Amino acid sequence: MSKKRIPTLTDPTGRAHSLSEATTMIGRAVENEIVVSSKRISREHACIRREGWRVILEDVGSTNGTFLNDQRLLEPMQLRDGDRIKVGDVLFIFHDPEVTYQDTVLPELEMDIPAGIVRVNRQLVELAPKEFELLAYLYAQQNLVCSKDAIGTAVWPEYQEGVFDYQIENLVRRLRLKLEPDPQNPQLLLTVRGRGYKLVL
Repeated sequence: MSKKRIPTLTDPTGRAHSLSEATTMIGRAVENEIVVSSKRISREHACIRREGWRVILEDVGSTNGTFLNDQRLLEPMQLRDGDRIKVGDVLFIFHDPEVTYQDTVLPELEMDIPAGIVRVNRQLVELAPKEFELLAYLYAQQNLVCSKDAIGTAVWPEYQEGVFDYQIENLVRRLRLKLEPDPQNPQLLLTVRGRGYKLVL
């Protein structure tokens, strides 16, 4: 049985810090597993936890915040190979040697409907109200074909007389521009000719 390889953090000098412990603390205090001597870093700044095969990054109430891929960390987040972690003014790169690469990688869509938050590949996406409503409806029906009539009723409940096809097509096009790496070749929001649309996750 092959030995599981340990994930690491690489600092700006190229040094790899092994994440072999269940919990790895990052901060200015010498008690931390990874010590960074910078006045912009709190004594205990961030924590990396291993939960089975998952590796979780959490800010522990630091003054200047912890950033994951240029977004301030507001909640614990699972790390992925190649993630950029900024602590104060120091940038670390996360490496997962156990990662399995796919030939075709679908964009990773995350949606928190109550909070109104949408992320694609863990980057925040700003959506207009109708764009959000359309995505929320398709997200609830993910992998199912939704007809234009059903979409019209869900997204435009204020229009009792119905919605024109071009309104739905324009809204789908605008949503693809914000979600898809290549809107001309969508991977998430697909057209099912003659039937409607479906969100593939």
